[in-house]
Amino acid sequence: MSSLTEMPQVVECSIDGCGYNHDHGCHAGAVTIAGHAGDAECATFIPLGTKGGLEKVLAHVGACQRTDCVHNAALECSAPSIRVGAGATGEDRADCLTYTPR
Repeated sequence: MSSLTEMPQVVECSIDGCGYNHDHGCHAGAVTIAGHAGDAECATFIPLGTKGGLEKVLAHVGACQRTDCVHNAALECSAPSIRVGAGATGEDRADCLTYTPR
């Protein structure tokens, strides 16, 4: 990837409890996808009632630490876009729903 505009955009976030979520859009400058086996956690998730982030910018995937995902190429996400939503443990965690194991 050579610029922010080429990074995959977070097109939806259904985790209303995240401080970066504004009307199901992620307003962080960029998110990091982390996690462990069977899970692709949004490491940028922050459970605060205070809203933050950039007013007019929707997030992109800045880094992906899930090397076992088919969309991971050199720790960068190659998916056209991603969706973030409740993980396996529910609304208290946010996962990349686009994660697909190799």
